[in-house]
Amino acid sequence: MNSFGKNTEARSLGKVAVLMGGASAERDVSLMSGRGVLQALCSRGVNAHAFDPAHHDLAELKRGGYDRCFIALHGRHGEDGTVQGALELLGIPYTGSGVMASSMSMDKIMTKRIWRAEGLPTPDWRLVASAQETTEALAALGAPMIVKPAREGSTIGLTKVFTPEACAQAYALASRYDPEVLCEQFIEGDETTCPVLGEGAGAYALPVIRIVAPQGNYDYQNKYFTDDTQYHCPSGLPEAEEREIQRLVVQAFRSLGCRGWARADIMIRASDRKPFLLEINTSPGMTGHSLVPMSARALGIPYEDLCLGVLATATLDTPPGATLNPAQGQGQEATTP
Repeated sequence: MNSFGKNTEARSLGKVAVLMGGASAERDVSLMSGRGVLQALCSRGVNAHAFDPAHHDLAELKRGGYDRCFIALHGRHGEDGTVQGALELLGIPYTGSGVMASSMSMDKIMTKRIWRAEGLPTPDWRLVASAQETTEALAALGAPMIVKPAREGSTIGLTKVFTPEACAQAYALASRYDPEVLCEQFIEGDETTCPVLGEGAGAYALPVIRIVAPQGNYDYQNKYFTDDTQYHCPSGLPEAEEREIQRLVVQAFRSLGCRGWARADIMIRASDRKPFLLEINTSPGMTGHSLVPMSARALGIPYEDLCLGVLATATLDTPPGATLNPAQGQGQEATTP
């Protein structure tokens, strides 16, 4: 039994805003996550309130006397460093990774560049800017190939391409969401995911989840709106494979400077059982179909304790005392020459 979140005193957390919704393509999923988190926190006595940045100015958080934020936003502006930067300026601690780690992790191409530089295994890829370059990437990487926006989540805008004729449509779909489009070598084998909690040397992996989707198609619909996908936790993988995946995801988490919590996706190549890191999610889903709560339960962490524990890790990039407080800043005004 893991004690994560169990010893957290609700009153010590102050007034909490659960940021949910937003204006990204993942708004609907974010609302589901946020409602689940809000209900869990309130059930444990936390003074928590829903806050949708699509409907309210973030400055209202300061005026409303909020002490910390649980970020349940997904996608653009929610997990790409944007809202994190705003909260840094407001001086309100928040859950999850900081500005730079969030920004890098949201950008799949930058993530892969860092992992490759750190010697971590990730599938080969090409950054493309046209349908023609997508066709050329297929010739270089081989079929099937994954085409996806560089900065979206939940498989939005993703296509699995088998033929050159399909490249133009796949590029058109991905480029609707992002001008930077990633073509990635497809790894045939077991699909897995693994959450991480903590920070730095204290970061640790939760149990691995093995995912079996209908026809191997783990898309947006099968992730959130059907019960056809099978999730195995315990994973049923050999113990040595599970340990290696956990080791890799902690390294991946730390290499990007992540903190608090995240979830990394890994494919195990069938031909030689080698694991490959695909991407990392620094604001994981917390819906009824979400995987971090499932993995946490396998370790004896109830959903409510998971939410409390994550909320308790809320912090800022900026160390206390590193910036002027309002009183210090009143003595001299900036002037324009």
